[in-house]
Amino acid sequence: MSRLKRLLIKLVPYWLWVMGAAISVLIVMGMSLVVPQLFRFAIDEAILGGQAFYLPLIGALLIGVTIIKGIFSFTQRYWMERVAQKVIYNLRNQLFEHLQQLSFSFYEHTQTGQLMSRVTSDVEMLKRFLGFGLLHLFQGAVTFAGVLAVMFSMHWRLSLLIILSLPAVTLAIIRFGRNVGPAYQAVQEELADLTSVLQQNLSGIRTVKAFGQEAAEAAQFDRRSVGLLHKNLIAVRIWSYYFPLISFLTGLSAAVILWYGGREVVAGRMMLGELVAFNSYLLLLVMPMRMLGWVVNLSQRALASAGRVFEVLDTRPEVYDLPTAGDLSATCGEVTFADVSFSYREGVEALRSISFTARPGQKVAVVGATGSGKTTLVNLIPRHYDPTEGQLLLDGQDLREFTLRSLRSQIGVVSQETFLFSTTMAENIGYGNPAAGREAIEAAARAAQIHDFIITLPQGYETMVGERGINLSGGQKQRLAIARALLKDPKILILDDYTSSVDTHTEHLIRQALDFLMKDRTCFIIAQRLSTVMTADLILVLEDGRIASRGTHLELLGSSTLYAEIYRLQLGVGAHAGCEGGGL
Repeated sequence: MSRLKRLLIKLVPYWLWVMGAAISVLIVMGMSLVVPQLFRFAIDEAILGGQAFYLPLIGALLIGVTIIKGIFSFTQRYWMERVAQKVIYNLRNQLFEHLQQLSFSFYEHTQTGQLMSRVTSDVEMLKRFLGFGLLHLFQGAVTFAGVLAVMFSMHWRLSLLIILSLPAVTLAIIRFGRNVGPAYQAVQEELADLTSVLQQNLSGIRTVKAFGQEAAEAAQFDRRSVGLLHKNLIAVRIWSYYFPLISFLTGLSAAVILWYGGREVVAGRMMLGELVAFNSYLLLLVMPMRMLGWVVNLSQRALASAGRVFEVLDTRPEVYDLPTAGDLSATCGEVTFADVSFSYREGVEALRSISFTARPGQKVAVVGATGSGKTTLVNLIPRHYDPTEGQLLLDGQDLREFTLRSLRSQIGVVSQETFLFSTTMAENIGYGNPAAGREAIEAAARAAQIHDFIITLPQGYETMVGERGINLSGGQKQRLAIARALLKDPKILILDDYTSSVDTHTEHLIRQALDFLMKDRTCFIIAQRLSTVMTADLILVLEDGRIASRGTHLELLGSSTLYAEIYRLQLGVGAHAGCEGGGL
C-alpha cells in the first residue's frame, strides 16, 4: 500500500487531467447504461407493442449515444495516458539524476544490468499501470456500481440471485492477486539478472572471443533464460487457472437469468425487452469483474516494479553536500591528509593513519604494491569516498565545507581505466569543459600527443570513437583521456597510472608535455613504473594502507628497502648504481 500511495501522489500535479479522465469515464458509463434501455423500449414498445414509428427515433438515439461514447472513450484514454507519460517522464529523469548522485560504493555492489532493468522495463511497467490499469480499475468500479443500481431498479429479486454469486468471484480474484503478485516479482528479478548477463557479455565481448568462451557464455545465457521461462510459466499457470474459474463463476449468472428470468416472462411478471436488457447489463457487469483480474495482475507487476524503483530512489548517497557547504570559487591547491583512515567495509582498513601535505604546485607520487591503497588515497581527494577517520583539507578547510560540484570542478582525473563516450573525438576531449572551443580542444590534444593521430583520420576531430573507444588502441584512449583532463584546466591534477597503456616513446612525449602543463598545479601521480615518478617532489611509498616511507627518489633509494627493491626489479640495477646516476 505504501508503494501504491507513493505512485498515486505523483498524479496530484495533474489532477485536472485526472478529473477530466474520471468525468469522461462517468459519461461513457452513463451511455453504456442507456443502450440496453433503448433495446428494451424497441422490443417491448416498438416491436411487440406494434408502434414501429419509434424505431427510427431509437436508431437515431443509438447513433448519438455511440458517437458520444466514442468521443469520451477517446478523452478518458488520451488524458490518462498523457498523465501517465508525464509522471513517468519525471520519474525516469528523477531516477537517472539520483543515480548520478549515488556514491561509488553503491555501484561497487550493484550490477549495471539490474540498474538498466529498473530504469527501463520497471519504469515502463509503472507507465502501463498508471495509464491503463488505474483507468480500467476506476472504470470497472463505477460500471459495476452503476449496473447493479439499474438492475435492482428493474427487478430486485433477479438481481439478488446474481449478487449471491459475487462472493465466490470476489474470493477467486483476491486469491489470484495474492498468488500472482510474488510470481511476477520473481519474473522481474529474473529479467533483471538476465539483463545483467547480457550487459556483461556485450561489454566484455573481446575477452569472450579472446578466450574462446562463446559457447560457455551462450550456455550461461541459456540458463538464465530457462530460469526466466520457468518463472513466467509459473505466473502463466496461475493466470490460466484463475481466469477460467472466474469466467465459469460469472457464466453461472447468465444461466440464472435465462432460467429465472424466462420463467418471469412466461408468467407475465416481466417483459421480454426487460429480460434482454437485463442480460445486456449482466454482460456489462461481467466485463469489469473479468477486467478486475487483469488489473490485479497488472497492479501486482507494477507494484513489484515500484518496489525496485523506489529501492534505488530511497538509497541515500554516502557522500553528499552538507547543508552548510559553500561553493569553492578558487583554490591554491594545498591538500592535507590529517591522520586519515578509510575502510570499504567495517573491520577491513584500506588506509591507516595517512598524514602528509601536498604544497601548491607540488608533484606528489604514490607508489606501492598492488592493493596497497594508492588509488583509494587519491579517490578521497575529489570525495568519491569520505574518510572513515581523520580530516582531508584543501587550503586548510575540510573538503566537506565545499559543494561536490565546485570541489570537483577544480580537480582533473586521468584514471587507469579509461572510459570514452560513443561520440566524436572532439566531444570526448571537450567533456571536461563543454564551453571550450575547437582551438582549446586541439591545444589539449597537442599537449597530450594525440593531435597528430586525430588529423590523419578521414573526419579528423569529428571521427566517432565507437562504443567505449573500441576503435582506438589503449595508448590512444589514454591520451584522449589526458587531453580531456587538461582541457578542464584544473588546479589539482590526479594521474592514476596514466601511462599504463602507452609505449615508452609515447610515455616520454606525454611526460615532456606534462612537465610544462603541471606547473602551478598540485599533482598526484600514481604509477607502476618508477621512471614516471622519479622527478616528483615527494614520493609516498604505501604498504598495507600505511605510508611506509616518504621522500624524493634519491632519498628513498637510501632509506626505503621496499622502494629500492622495486627500483632494482624494474630497472635491473642496484640501489648504489642508482644513487651514482644522480640524474634519475
